Amino acid sequence: MKIHFHGAAQTVTGSQHLLEINGYKILLECGLFQGRRKDTYERNRHFHFEASELDAVLLSHAHIDHSGNLPHLIKNGYHSNIYATEATAHLANIMLLDSGHIQESDAAYLNKKLARQGKPLVEPLYTQVDAAHVAQHFSAIPYDKPFEVVPGVTARFVEAGHILGSAAIVLDIEEGGRTFRLWFSGDIGRRGMPLLRDPVLPSDADYLLMECTYGDKAHRDPQQAFEEFRDVVVRTIARGGRIIVPAFAVGRTQELVYCLHQMIDNGDIPRIPVYVDSPLAINATDIFRAHPEVFDKEAREFIRDDVAHHSALGADLITYTRSVEESKAINEMKGPAVIISASGMAETGRILHHLKNNITDPRNTILIVSWQAPHTLGRRLAERATEVKIFGKMYKRKAEVATIGGLSAHAGQALLLEYAAAVKDSVKKVFLVHGEERGAQPLMERLAEIGLSEVYFPPEHSQFEI
Repeated sequence: MKIHFHGAAQTVTGSQHLLEINGYKILLECGLFQGRRKDTYERNRHFHFEASELDAVLLSHAHIDHSGNLPHLIKNGYHSNIYATEATAHLANIMLLDSGHIQESDAAYLNKKLARQGKPLVEPLYTQVDAAHVAQHFSAIPYDKPFEVVPGVTARFVEAGHILGSAAIVLDIEEGGRTFRLWFSGDIGRRGMPLLRDPVLPSDADYLLMECTYGDKAHRDPQQAFEEFRDVVVRTIARGGRIIVPAFAVGRTQELVYCLHQMIDNGDIPRIPVYVDSPLAINATDIFRAHPEVFDKEAREFIRDDVAHHSALGADLITYTRSVEESKAINEMKGPAVIISASGMAETGRILHHLKNNITDPRNTILIVSWQAPHTLGRRLAERATEVKIFGKMYKRKAEVATIGGLSAHAGQALLLEYAAAVKDSVKKVFLVHGEERGAQPLMERLAEIGLSEVYFPPEHSQFEI
């Protein structure tokens, strides 16, 4: 077997790992590389393999850095199955349509500049129509059900606990008269997170491909994050203000809604208006509701005991706004409220309008709940900038800024160590992917301390034969 590391190799984006087994080619993930605009377009346009020669694609979860180049793969001649869990297939469909819209919008914006400069125009990487073609290739497989990918390769999805439908991919392989197990972690979640089941640890793996995003740090307890969130809401309500939350549409938004629902049911906070103002987040929430079978025991019990709503995600407690008119109307409302809107780094979308309308009022709070990339508005807010530019105009920030750690959907160092240690007695090689050197190096040192010395951090486009 050969493994080619074509994406999420010494970086955390664009996950693509190509396996050659028994003359067949299997692609684990087909993610978009995300970074500087001038780099990403060309990188995402060119695969380092022939799409038409692939025999199967296996997808661990729906995040765009893992699924986002599937439409382009199909445009380039891929014709076979894309295997994923049922929830991942449903979630990926709406996320890819949204991504297609973004590709079209970005190309249109760039072409305006290029046209003025007399330069050749660009085409979007793919369109919404291209994205819609992906659905017919999905083959949805339940968790823990073995299935044949190609002759000699049997796969199984097990819970990864990262987002709805996320899975580690277990491959039991017969090749050249030997049998062995390759375990691909996908993105590893955390224990005790809202809604989701805990990740399943690997077993009997001969080779382990494992993410290392936070291999250098620990995370705070999710219960502590819940309490910090509650305290922010309580003190903002007390001064008559609003809580404005830039949040990613898939995963983070649903966790926040679940926490707010718990706070209201517990009597921690009064029943104030809570708005989710993001069409993608609303579509994703509908898919969350359609898959309660993958919720954890606590969430299922909460739904069972919530006699008034029988829902983990708000029902009549939360207002979901789809139209632009409904979004604008939120800013006409008076009194305390929570407004959750995309994008998560406050760079685009409806959240910009809510920030513009609320940032100068000292009663309000801007709540940052996820990592913010350098040079984004979200990062400037997280750093408590006193003035920020929104839609080209400078605003004095008088609203409080609060940040909450502990809500990351990725495992911290302790769980990554435990994950690898679970196969210490069987594993021959460990490959660290989906991480930068600052995460990988400390993790490799800690793995060596527990006796795992055959650990590799493969460069992009490198190849290993095993």
